[in-house]
Amino acid sequence: MSLDALQVAARLSTDFEAEASVRDADRVLPYDQVKALKASGLLALPVPVEYGGVAAPASVIAEVFRLVAHADPSLAQIFQSHFTFLEALRLQGTPEQKAWFYPLVLDGALLANAQTERGPHAVNIDSTLLIEQGSGGYVLSGRKFYATGALFADWLVVRASLGDGAEEPTPQTPKALAFIARDSAGVEVVDDWDGMGQRTTASGTVTLSDVVVPASQVVPFTPIFSGPTTYGARAQLWHSAIDVGIATGALAAGVAVAGKARPHFEAEVSAAVDDPTLVNIAGELTVTVRGAQALLAEAARAVDAAEASLSPESTAAASVAVAVAKVAAVRASLEAANVLFELGGTRSASASGNLSRYWRDARTHTLHDPTRWKLQHIGRYTLSGTPPPHHGQI
Repeated sequence: MSLDALQVAARLSTDFEAEASVRDADRVLPYDQVKALKASGLLALPVPVEYGGVAAPASVIAEVFRLVAHADPSLAQIFQSHFTFLEALRLQGTPEQKAWFYPLVLDGALLANAQTERGPHAVNIDSTLLIEQGSGGYVLSGRKFYATGALFADWLVVRASLGDGAEEPTPQTPKALAFIARDSAGVEVVDDWDGMGQRTTASGTVTLSDVVVPASQVVPFTPIFSGPTTYGARAQLWHSAIDVGIATGALAAGVAVAGKARPHFEAEVSAAVDDPTLVNIAGELTVTVRGAQALLAEAARAVDAAEASLSPESTAAASVAVAVAKVAAVRASLEAANVLFELGGTRSASASGNLSRYWRDARTHTLHDPTRWKLQHIGRYTLSGTPPPHHGQI
């Protein structure tokens, strides 16, 4: 099944790439492409075997993300949170919840993210509240921004603070995930994402007005981090794979445009690809991009190894390996998206070619979880063995 998944992802990548530039330029939302993803079976890769899935390893899923992002980073970003929240369901869902949601996913249901809020509070505070009612259910109210993929979703997964509304939530306030149908009463999704990159992720605003949520659709979030887990490492691994996909896509685009570029007259060659200075640039970039690919694969193997033998030591090692891959992926995506213009020369700056989409996508996506903090955690682990923080961001 793993080989089949990669073959399916490679085929879809080729299909998605055909019109990716047009979708970006005109901001055409990828409804047909999301439909193809749902029908492909790829969204069900993490489903455990006992529930009819294949429990694909992180090494396979990471490569699926890279293949899709190579063609269209917006599409890869749309289902990043789908895989992350399926992991939350695996770790904290009850048997009854798993028996209900996994068949939906096997049939192609897409989960979308509704977790990020705007300030002034920090990202680890959720002002959105999930208030328990006497009937055993909950009422959900709040507003979420950058809700990637919400317009395409069958289910929204909302991270919220548990409480009664009497006190302002703090970082210590327990949190839960509310799984709510996209068409639930009180849910409004607004397509107001105006990012310069990843323009077709539909990362709009979700407003929740007294949404009734049965207890059977609420999964604890805070307990995920009460012991060793690869939850955060997995979430960051998928982000890293998207950045590596941007890098490999930009390198391929740079090679393609270099073949059409005029050589510099001082090179005294008939083709730009024979210019020794351009050859050197291509060689340097290939090392950077392939290095990021290798570190991504290494990090995925570390996550799989940690999952096979969970301990504070194995999960810390996996988190650090993913952090290393994330730093390399960010650097590679930005470098490749920039250097492709050197490979292509003036022709590559044509608006009709829309090659700026690689840089815009890279610069936008790499703002997730700043690598300057990854370097802090990597450095402390290297020098003193200090494990990274135990939360969902590493």
